[in-house]
Amino acid sequence: MTLSDGITELGLTLPAGAVEQLTAYLALLVKWNKVYNLTAIRDPEEMVTHHLLDSLVILEKLQKSALVGRRESGEAFTLADVGSGAGLPGLVLAIARPDWSITSIESVDKKAAFQRQVKIELGLANVSIHCGRVEDVNETFAAVISRAFASLGDFVRLAGHLSPCLWAMKGAYPADEITALPTGWRMSASHELKVPGLNAERHLLQLEKT
Repeated sequence: MTLSDGITELGLTLPAGAVEQLTAYLALLVKWNKVYNLTAIRDPEEMVTHHLLDSLVILEKLQKSALVGRRESGEAFTLADVGSGAGLPGLVLAIARPDWSITSIESVDKKAAFQRQVKIELGLANVSIHCGRVEDVNETFAAVISRAFASLGDFVRLAGHLSPCLWAMKGAYPADEITALPTGWRMSASHELKVPGLNAERHLLQLEKT
């Protein structure tokens, strides 16, 4: 599965130069991964499906949320990516939607350093990178996203102060985690996703304060 084929299969229209930027991001990830072990996936073709397309598959759902938020507030969509690792999905979304303001929150120095290098080399003016614990971040955002960061309960407890709208990327449907959500939070939407070229379950859950 090539990146262009996957984008076409997802039905996405990306800005001019976005595919080239995503390709450049992938090249940096492959290069840095040899030294810093940013991801267990080594094969560039697997990175396309497991990382790039796995991040882009949520774009349509987030865009709808962003449009609603913009109509209500009149402000640009602000999104925080918590436990962002090598910048997934945050940096990928920043490339796909340069009109969004993305804050990437990562506590591991080498991963945050990689993200800063990507920001510089790709000229991502809409990205801010915070190296530290999510509990210490005092900003607020329209929404927060996490990918394989923690259980839903821990996600809410650690990042719930950042926004009343949290999005969690999951593999199999986490029924037990949903049942165990902390008081004051509920799952408002669940989307089953299909990542091109990836034969695995994927879900995107929206959590909201009640």
